[in-house]
Amino acid sequence: MIEKIEITQRFNFKRLNRHYECFTIDLVNNNAYYKISERGSGDKFLSEHSLCDDSWIDILVDLRKSMTSAIHAFDDSQKDKFLQDFNDLKLFEDFESEEFTYFEKIELIYSCKVIIYSTDNFEEYDFKNNFPRNWIGFGEMLEELFGFDVLHLNYQRQLVTPLYFDIRKDGVYLEDKLPLKTIEFGHYRTYPYELPNPRLIINFPENRIDGYIDKELTGSDRELILELLERYHVYMWIFDEYHRKSNARDPDDLEGYDWYLEIVFEGDIIWHIFGYNDYPDTYVGLAREVIEITGMDLLEVDTISDGDLELFDKFGNEKINGN
Repeated sequence: MIEKIEITQRFNFKRLNRHYECFTIDLVNNNAYYKISERGSGDKFLSEHSLCDDSWIDILVDLRKSMTSAIHAFDDSQKDKFLQDFNDLKLFEDFESEEFTYFEKIELIYSCKVIIYSTDNFEEYDFKNNFPRNWIGFGEMLEELFGFDVLHLNYQRQLVTPLYFDIRKDGVYLEDKLPLKTIEFGHYRTYPYELPNPRLIINFPENRIDGYIDKELTGSDRELILELLERYHVYMWIFDEYHRKSNARDPDDLEGYDWYLEIVFEGDIIWHIFGYNDYPDTYVGLAREVIEITGMDLLEVDTISDGDLELFDKFGNEKINGN
């Protein structure tokens, strides 16, 4: 018999703004609650540069406000219905967990851990991209029982993951390909500590490039940026198949540089990735081409060690060549 279900969700936004929550459904005592003692922090920069997109701020603020100390009680008939519906849902049938830890060298905008405690054992399921096939149905069940959006499905529609979006080498799709709104890239030293400020901001509606480059975004600029994003499979960087170098070797300098890349599409739909001294496999190839185009090391490839560069060349070339 299932006695308890713990749902731990983590949201990572740019410049170290994070939200961490654990919602516990206690099926022995017929109640549910947030573990307030496990509230995530690290939220030191809840502000935004005037040139940057700030779509993430309202999401983060509401996530924090929604996490209260309230106890959500339910009766035996509601519990019985929930357990029956949960069993019928077969949420984790044929499911394969994605292995990850609390601290990852490459982090995505969302991750989740579900632990199901039974009378004699427990089962743990982890995922970032590989959502259980009936995850939306599970969220609807929880909302029916508790009266609020436990799985934050409303905000999942604003976060680029495979739950609602089709992510391809040439872009992100709902029914149609999503138009770009902004791109923001930041790269900064972790020791001695630097504030995580953006290096490059590209605003498509306003036709502007700001940061280390300050210029009008021309039609040829726009076309070139879209070509680079597709050529180096940037939209696919959130998938583990683009983290082979990271999985194969730790960086030489563990106190070197952090970085982030945020792509916001029209409708304030956010794609985000964050790295601690490590990068997706095709990052270096993109960085070198940016140097050729601009004459500037905007992605700071010169901070990467020779040993790491060899592996980036190997894995990156394999990806670009279709292996």
